[in-house]
Amino acid sequence: MDREADGLLWDVASPARPLRVPGVAMAGFRDRGITPPGLRLVPHPAVALVLVFGGTIAVEDATGRRQHGSFVTGLGYGERLSALRADAFACLQVRLSPVVARAVLGGAVADLGRAALSLDELWGRDAARLAGRLGELPSWAARFAWMDAWLARRCAAAPGVDPEVAWAWRRIAADRGVIRIERLAAELGWSRKQLWSRFRAQVGLSPKHAARLVRFDHAVHRLVAGQDAAGVAADGGYADQSHLHREVAAFTGLTPVTVVDEPFLAVDDRAWGRPGRG
Repeated sequence: MDREADGLLWDVASPARPLRVPGVAMAGFRDRGITPPGLRLVPHPAVALVLVFGGTIAVEDATGRRQHGSFVTGLGYGERLSALRADAFACLQVRLSPVVARAVLGGAVADLGRAALSLDELWGRDAARLAGRLGELPSWAARFAWMDAWLARRCAAAPGVDPEVAWAWRRIAADRGVIRIERLAAELGWSRKQLWSRFRAQVGLSPKHAARLVRFDHAVHRLVAGQDAAGVAADGGYADQSHLHREVAAFTGLTPVTVVDEPFLAVDDRAWGRPGRG
């Protein structure tokens, strides 16, 4: 098969077996030599580790900071995270639910916001050792298994978010971001201010912003599936189609019509790597 003609930007691998830690998803990517410069990364409701063990990846985040090599993104990083260079790379992408991200990254997860942070800056020499170990392994299956065990040990040794915050996140995710924050606080027996403070300190976003991100993610999946914007807006908790348009623009800088043609490196657990629908 002609590798360029099939439309895939990357060779993509995913684990064949369930992972040990709930709230973790992985995908492996290898460059095919046709990755365009300035590739936009579409937000996903997870913290993402990108462990580069071959070639080069350079990204620029919403703050204008540029990072080279392995990096981590905050939850819902906004429209301006883009890959400036992606040459002959191989990388393992690990998506972490906010419930487990704190155990993996510590308190740094709350400070990421819309930034992308170099793993060298976060973990020092351990980041290079981690990427080097992945590069030494002979297959994606071996890399997934090794990373799965590493994450399980790290999560067992460090605390995650508070049970109430974990419950709030899971409720937001289960309700596809439509639940009102006042109701969420009332069900916890907390004030709105208390929920906002604890959630923001441990997750890195306010509950309202987290709900917007989850709602956006579900809306984009439906748009990609071919549903019309008016129906997606009506069923997805948006006031009207204009509201949906504004939210898609806020998260991606695109419109509901054009967002479906992005490669979706970061929008779907299936890690399509194919421009356009499907």
